[in-house]
Amino acid sequence: MTTRRDTLKLMGAAGAALMVGLPDAGAFAKAGSASKRLSRILFGSCAHQDKAQPIWEPIRDLDPDLFVMLGDNIYGDTRDMALLADKYRRLAAKEGFAQLRRKTPMIATWDDHDYGENDAGREYPMKEQSKDLFLKFWGNEGGARRRDGDGIYHSYEYGPAHERVQVILLDLRWNRTPIRHVSEAEAKRRDQMALGPYVPVTDAGATMLGEKQWSWLEGELRKPAKLRIIGSSLQFISTFPGWEAWSLFPNERQRMIDLIGKTRANGVLFISGDTHWAEISRQDSHVPYPLYDFTSSGLTQTWHNISPNAYRLPGCMYTKVNFGVIEIDWNVPDPLIVLQARDADGKPVFEKSLLLSHLSPS
Repeated sequence: MTTRRDTLKLMGAAGAALMVGLPDAGAFAKAGSASKRLSRILFGSCAHQDKAQPIWEPIRDLDPDLFVMLGDNIYGDTRDMALLADKYRRLAAKEGFAQLRRKTPMIATWDDHDYGENDAGREYPMKEQSKDLFLKFWGNEGGARRRDGDGIYHSYEYGPAHERVQVILLDLRWNRTPIRHVSEAEAKRRDQMALGPYVPVTDAGATMLGEKQWSWLEGELRKPAKLRIIGSSLQFISTFPGWEAWSLFPNERQRMIDLIGKTRANGVLFISGDTHWAEISRQDSHVPYPLYDFTSSGLTQTWHNISPNAYRLPGCMYTKVNFGVIEIDWNVPDPLIVLQARDADGKPVFEKSLLLSHLSPS
């Protein structure tokens, strides 16, 4: 196992100095206590550290109980750990981000760009060092388990038993097996249809999470909770053809659905990032109950060549800078959940309401 001393040696003197200069998570608002009721959860992804980030002001004005960062929290894209550390420092220097973090509990997972390399998986050679920087910046909840050589996945529980919210943050990078590319000529043809350059991988042993994380996740889904928010850096429900998503690993996608059914885990709601647009997807068939995936991306990044998605809800799509809002009304017999995307000014752009009882095996 790579120790912190080994990491600093590999980073070099300049990288080590920058790491020491990173803001320590202990100086910011804590991730929250088990007794705190969650009624307003905000989330987002895809925040480029070299771009203006005025979106933090309307986020802060909503006074969230929790903010979840779902990956591409910086655009690192490097094997130079000194440079990666410096990009974290640039995010920390954003005044709006710093103000929110001092006031509001924040939790995070990573995606490819803050992991260190575009579309990278288990083959990325600097993942141990990148992980050390991630934990230094975002906090090391869970202690040794987040440093035991198997990624950064983690879970949190909030609220009393009758209002318990479980937030599960997955790691889709550390153990993910290689993706499969089409030919260069085919990639150009597919690009004309807003399709990506990858095809699904169904080989035996191909994985998104790895066996340790799957085993851990089963244990988490067996814990009692009313609402379970599963944070996935990539879209879970969407077909998102040819781009990184759970659809590239259909056996793993089905394994997740089967696991929800096997554990009879009620209240599952997926949130995701990565796409550079916001949308809500819903799958109604061949699932224990309707499964929703609320995507919010990005806090600075946008994309307008929208890929087809057979599960996209009508009217639930937005292609400019955005963040996601989950409001929970616990003061009614059947708690109401409102999913809402908001724009750079904090104005709602689409909304979907559902009852907690709808997220339960029949």
